[in-house]
Amino acid sequence: MHDLNLPDGVDAHFFDTPDDAAVALADAVANHLAERLLIAPRASLVVSGGSTPRPFFGALRQKPLDWARIDVLLADERWVPEDDESSNTRLVKENLLQGPAAEANYLSLKQPGDTPADGLAAVEAALADLHLPLDVLILGMGNDGHTASLFPDAPELDEALDTDSAAIVAPVTPPSRPEKRITLTLGALSRAGFTALHLKGDDKLETLKAACSDIRQVKEMPVRAFLRPGLQIFWSA
Repeated sequence: MHDLNLPDGVDAHFFDTPDDAAVALADAVANHLAERLLIAPRASLVVSGGSTPRPFFGALRQKPLDWARIDVLLADERWVPEDDESSNTRLVKENLLQGPAAEANYLSLKQPGDTPADGLAAVEAALADLHLPLDVLILGMGNDGHTASLFPDAPELDEALDTDSAAIVAPVTPPSRPEKRITLTLGALSRAGFTALHLKGDDKLETLKAACSDIRQVKEMPVRAFLRPGLQIFWSA
């Protein structure tokens, strides 16, 4: 379907509308979180920013989960104040951490400091009690093949992609973007128990096709690092 040459073990789910995809993804995420909470004291949920997740956040926040036992954090964040319109923290607080989900424990990647490098120690301290591996990870993808803030043009990309490193966050300064950023590293992201790639639009489908063409060239399109068995893709027109 959709002429995708997906790697073995990667499953794709196609939906007519963003709302349909959002509901299906919210159901899958809620099920995984609920299962985790049956056997663990806490569960972690890592989400992504942008416009695509809004309906997903709206569907997920109403789920009857034990939200007080769920740690929510972003896969990456722009290094801007929380009241900035481009803040992903603002997006999450206004769209996900509402209703029942307001009880969740939010771990912010934006901490004091003029730059992500300045604030790195504070970010690491904020995540000190986060249990790894992550339980549920929802990623997006840019048309350049980036995911989280793993940008092909970021000078820090090699360090952020180094799965032998113990670092779970990295500052990134991609020249193609107006804001400096902080991102979870590939080492932290790649070991999640459940990983979904949430996409919308034909342009993202074309980018995904390109990413599938040579999954070994991760630095050219970092999303390729996640195109491996177990990944669930949720796409809508």
